[in-house]
Amino acid sequence: MALRSERSLDQTDWKIVRELQQDSRLSFNELGKRVGLSAPAAAERVRKLEDAGIITSYGARVDATKLGLPLLVFIQLRCAPDRCLFKTSSAEKFPEILEMHKLSGTHCAMLRVALSSMEHLEALQERLNAHGEHTTNVVTSNLFTRPIIDWEKPEVDLHPSVQQEWDRR
Repeated sequence: MALRSERSLDQTDWKIVRELQQDSRLSFNELGKRVGLSAPAAAERVRKLEDAGIITSYGARVDATKLGLPLLVFIQLRCAPDRCLFKTSSAEKFPEILEMHKLSGTHCAMLRVALSSMEHLEALQERLNAHGEHTTNVVTSNLFTRPIIDWEKPEVDLHPSVQQEWDRR
């Protein structure tokens, strides 16, 4: 498991990343105050984090339920040869799909999907049938979400090989 990034983050970088994950609308003045930098220095650090590809975008998290999409499902997809979902179709044709991950193992992709109803799910499944087999899991409750990545100092016992990688950082 590789934990090393292409660019090493120091404590100040981690503070900036933490603060912007919590509130991406912070002004450079406020961000600087929170991390102990001037506004221009904070802006320069953020620019470097963006240039390094560590900060990739800014946005708002929304409540899909309040947008009329209360049903969250995960779909494991096993595409048929020559019918891969995003090779033979386009993302625009599947606006319900929030995320698609390529997988190893028996399924080729994992989809995270937000839907308005069970009827909506059934219609999506019918559209997916053209691409191959799929297994659907309906989320009954969300027990844990980690919207913020904060691995500067892990507070857990790591496997020795992972701990060695951390120690090399």
